[in-house]
Amino acid sequence: MKDRHHTGRAGGNGPSEEGFTPKFFSLLRDGISTEQLKKDLIAGIVVGIVALPLAIAFAIASGVSPEKGLITAIIGGLVVSLFGGSRVQIGGPTGAFIIIVFGIVQEYGIEGLTVATFMAGFLIMLMGFLRAGQLLKYFPHTLVVGFTAGIAVVIFSTQVKDLFGLQVAEVPAGFIEKWAVLGAHFGTIDPVATTLGVVSILLSLYLSRLTKVIPGPMAAIVVCTAAVHFMHLPVETIGSRFGAISSSIPMPQFHMVDLATMRELIQPAIAIALLGGIESLLSAVVADGMIGGRHRSNMELVAQGGANVLSSMFGGIPVTGAIARTATNVKNGGRTPISGIVHALTLLVIMLVAAPLAGMVPMACLAGILVVVAWNMGEWSYFRNAIKGNRYDLAVLLVTFGITVLFDLVLAIEVGMVLAAFIFMKRMADVTDLQPAIAEGTGSSTREVDRELKDLPKDIQVFEITGPLFFGAALRFQQVLAEINDKHRIVVLRMKYVPLIDATGVKRLEDMVNGMRSRKRTVYLTDLVPAVLHELEQHPWFTPELHAKDLAEVLRRRNG
Repeated sequence: MKDRHHTGRAGGNGPSEEGFTPKFFSLLRDGISTEQLKKDLIAGIVVGIVALPLAIAFAIASGVSPEKGLITAIIGGLVVSLFGGSRVQIGGPTGAFIIIVFGIVQEYGIEGLTVATFMAGFLIMLMGFLRAGQLLKYFPHTLVVGFTAGIAVVIFSTQVKDLFGLQVAEVPAGFIEKWAVLGAHFGTIDPVATTLGVVSILLSLYLSRLTKVIPGPMAAIVVCTAAVHFMHLPVETIGSRFGAISSSIPMPQFHMVDLATMRELIQPAIAIALLGGIESLLSAVVADGMIGGRHRSNMELVAQGGANVLSSMFGGIPVTGAIARTATNVKNGGRTPISGIVHALTLLVIMLVAAPLAGMVPMACLAGILVVVAWNMGEWSYFRNAIKGNRYDLAVLLVTFGITVLFDLVLAIEVGMVLAAFIFMKRMADVTDLQPAIAEGTGSSTREVDRELKDLPKDIQVFEITGPLFFGAALRFQQVLAEINDKHRIVVLRMKYVPLIDATGVKRLEDMVNGMRSRKRTVYLTDLVPAVLHELEQHPWFTPELHAKDLAEVLRRRNG
């Protein structure tokens, strides 16, 4: 269905697109066709079935009970679809949060996770109300790929024990320590569990080539669970590890957060908020590309924040936009938030009716599903291309990936952003230059469009500044003092190719001007773009005598 929101109050492409009207409300006002409604109902049911094993698997891998994943998908998915800024976004628990949630549970317990998620929800809402939706889109793609691939590797490492049925009493949290223990116990591999895990992987990966009707993960659960039940296979199941899965949603609880608790949990809350905001907007952008639409990023953040607040009140885990489920929604015909609402209601019905059956699912089967999730998360082809590409991008990618795997996701994002910022500044400094506008001794201009420069009088020397004049590039311009020949009594600094200037750039420019004036040179700054001119006019040293519109005005002043 074509997106009819193009202009106006609830427009799809106008300025109001970054407003705070949920997409669902805009579509209700404009009307949804009966044909599209049917497609959304079917898509919602399919996505609900796909989400069932994933919600359970993500919860277990995160160190919480299975029903918390279902509660998160139901409550979070409903809120995101009702109040979000995307037509087709599906909200719920995702693989990206596994290592964060697991770490919080290990350090602060389930209650600490609940309060951190509650706080994170308000932080995400605040980001939305402050219109930070656009800012989160500026995270470098290499950074996102790096920590996403790192998360994928960590997820895979957490599933090796269950995938092969290894007899390990306790697996360490550290990546290197974990693999050392797993390797030492690899002789305890269980052939039955391994077979179930491999079957789960194959069905999840390849069933879609045979049929689009039955989702691979759901088929894996049905086949593996049936095999365990009817063949009485001796493997660990959800029920044997966690007990019976609750078939009811608990009453909501409001969490009172005092100052001491905020201090203790603010770091994990910020981690949840940042990752939740980034992943939600990435998912929304991917969905936009699939349907040719445009989401409202700030409204999406507000809805995601509210979903996390409510999820925590019902005992759930962090909520974010789920890229794989959103793509499944689009591929099955979903084009309005109704499909997301139906997805949440489908999960609710399954939880109320069939929750006890979920306890029979073998852990090896869930491990196989998560291995496929991890494989799909990592953009492995990007790694191969990055090796052949720019070395700076490769550095950001590998550093973020390595820190995510070996240390911590939050640290990886922090270091990755700082490294990416420094690299960006270096690149900007590299493209910023100052050189004579006429090659000395040749009379030829350095730019084809400036051939008139060669006709200037001999006592005028013109320098061309190109690129942003900011702190990262300003120091190199001190060399201009050495470039000035004693035979030139008028020095012109042309700045037509300087798009911006910062405080350090202004200071360096002032030093250059004062230095040339001390050598009895007349100085002109010409061809200033409006933004740079406005910035310079705020400083007393930049007098009207110093500024000339162009070279023609310099000549008039010289001859006048």
